Amino acid sequence: MSEDEREELEDGGEEGSNRLAWFITGAVIGVTVALLYAPKSGKHTRQFISEKTQQGKDAVTETGGQIADVSRDMFDRGRKVVEDAADLFERARKLVRG
Repeated sequence: MSEDEREELEDGGEEGSNRLAWFITGAVIGVTVALLYAPKSGKHTRQFISEKTQQGKDAVTETGGQIADVSRDMFDRGRKVVEDAADLFERARKLVRG
């Protein structure tokens, strides 16, 4: 895998994480504003906010776990590429030395 390909993979992962973070932030802001202007009683609004906050927390926890899994996978693949490159280098060195 070339250096350009590795950089492209890393940039794609960061871009996806940034998009997800902005999406979640926008959703939270949108829900909050909608709730503040909703014609419900205070008790119902507080209960609704509490439920949605818990759902958001669960979603963030799940997404964080998924991001951690993908990061581990990318790290393992990177380590494998480095090991393969080291093996190739060693074989080439032995060939040159005879």
